[in-house]
Amino acid sequence: MRPILLRLTNLTSFLLLTFLTPTVLAQNVILIIGDGMDDHQITMARNYLHGAKGQLVLDTLPIRGAVQVVTLDHEDPTKVIYVADSANSATAIATGQISSRGRISTSADSDRDFQPVTVDLKQAGYAVGIVTTASVTDATPAVFMANIAQRFCENPDMMVQAKIGGNWYADCEQDLIAKGGKGSISEQIANSSVDLVLGGGSKHFLPNAEGGDITVLQKAQASGYLFVDSLSSLEQAVANSQDRILGLFSPSTMPVRWQATGGAAAEEAVPSLLNHVHEYLGDVTLPTPVPCEANPSYGNTPPLAAMTESAIKQLRKRSEKGFFLMIESASIDKQSHARRPCGQIGELQQLDETLKIALDFAATHPETLILVTADHGQAAQIIPNNSLFNGYGIPVYTPGRLQRLITPEGTIMAMNYATNDFQAEEHTGVNIPIFANEQGRDLVPAFMMQSDIYDLIKDYLLPESQ
Repeated sequence: MRPILLRLTNLTSFLLLTFLTPTVLAQNVILIIGDGMDDHQITMARNYLHGAKGQLVLDTLPIRGAVQVVTLDHEDPTKVIYVADSANSATAIATGQISSRGRISTSADSDRDFQPVTVDLKQAGYAVGIVTTASVTDATPAVFMANIAQRFCENPDMMVQAKIGGNWYADCEQDLIAKGGKGSISEQIANSSVDLVLGGGSKHFLPNAEGGDITVLQKAQASGYLFVDSLSSLEQAVANSQDRILGLFSPSTMPVRWQATGGAAAEEAVPSLLNHVHEYLGDVTLPTPVPCEANPSYGNTPPLAAMTESAIKQLRKRSEKGFFLMIESASIDKQSHARRPCGQIGELQQLDETLKIALDFAATHPETLILVTADHGQAAQIIPNNSLFNGYGIPVYTPGRLQRLITPEGTIMAMNYATNDFQAEEHTGVNIPIFANEQGRDLVPAFMMQSDIYDLIKDYLLPESQ
């Protein structure tokens, strides 16, 4: 009887272990960053895409808070300034550390390297992916994969006294590999352990790697990256390979989906000669209203949602433990710099479509935290199409640049840009929003510092380290 009893005991233990031991589910974080996406940018997109009474997918998320952005003065890091750039603000998200403008995961005071959360997650066994509509070497994606003194040191040819424009030079000589540094941003991506990198920026992988006779792209391939340059080749790679993937789909920033008619940007209003005599006299000619239209340069550009869908599939194959995926819709910001609201709206539409992909995945993989936020505010501002003061016969007009969009609702939405009189608008110091799905209910407070987003990610995926 003893052998039978032993077999029964083993069977009982097996059944108990099978039915009483909880199943460990993979945990995932999908972080979606709308570069420059403050409430003005969200509202203008909602108005145009769905009408003033409509709703974005973003608006359906159950958790919402506000985020304070903090930036240090690079000349005196003991002081703060009140307007960030993408480099220091994304550094706060990726590392939990506050720095100065232009810094890629490095300190403002002594050029110390900050360790991005992606490194911690890879060491813990998670898969990590980066998807962007900018160059993958641009500030926001770069902070998750690189450490360097200046954001413009994107490839080996831009490391020492590289002219960016006008009298503006990039200089990261201290970060040269020959001087004990990690090299340019593209080289650090080529050397990284990140599982998947998708976006633009192929031109930054064409120069030879520092001190070598192979290109940065060849270096990335030698380190194990499978290179793809189209949506079809990406989908084929995801279907047939478990390799790490580097996808570069344009030379620099990827083309945007929409533009105003003829590609027009915002313009200055033109006051009459009499109005120059006195502000109450004469009249003013405003720019002609225009609708948004397809950007012919967009062509076969992979949509952000399609890249995200492929990224999720590949990252799931790379780790059973789970994954971290950062997705950036970059040209909400870049098109605001250029005073092109249709480009901004189309890019926010891409973010909203991507969020739908993330939510559909989370519906069947409930241990997935989705966070949607921005890095900083931007210049675009909705103003009255007809000034209140016009009703009193006063020809009031914006001193900035204006584009008047004919919306699908059949009315005019006036978009104003007035941060400066230069060729490119600037960021603003407004609070930015943060949204989350239900998984963020006990994690996301009503108000937080931007650097606390780093802690949200670690609290969810690496609670034992907190």
